[in-house]
Amino acid sequence: MLINLTELFTLEGKEKTYTLDIEMKTYHGPYGDYEIADAKPVVLRIMNLGGKKLELEGKVELTLLIPCDRCLDPVPNELSFDVVRTVDLSETDKEDEEDLEEQPYVNGYCLDVDQLVCDELILNLPMKVLCSEDCKGICNRCGTNLNHETCDCDVSSVDPRMAVIQDIFKQFKEV
Repeated sequence: MLINLTELFTLEGKEKTYTLDIEMKTYHGPYGDYEIADAKPVVLRIMNLGGKKLELEGKVELTLLIPCDRCLDPVPNELSFDVVRTVDLSETDKEDEEDLEEQPYVNGYCLDVDQLVCDELILNLPMKVLCSEDCKGICNRCGTNLNHETCDCDVSSVDPRMAVIQDIFKQFKEV
């Protein structure tokens, strides 16, 4: 959703509150693509600070389906965070080019709310996602989800450096 910011420049101190729906259905983040299962409308207050500077304040509440770090089952993660940004649109062309890299959610005098939410999501994603604290994960040999079923894979891992010692123990068992 795009917001035209030119109407806010008419008067210093002018303030407007927008309530906008998040239009994106999937969040394309640095660690993968996550489906947005539920999203409340974003309430965004934009205030003119003067000198083509704007202050953005808002609240974002959404639910992302993120795979469990152990078993890869999708886990609903409810995220709620505040957005507080200052946008300066009065910079020179050279400064503006550098600033555009830092503020990809501003294009000319338009504010892309979905891109703003994406930028904030990067900072607010959980470090580790588990479907439950006692998640058993997946078998590292056959890929079976051990929370739902068991597999017949040999789980004893042999360190190749210890193979000689295991051979000695096998000789004692045979005697």
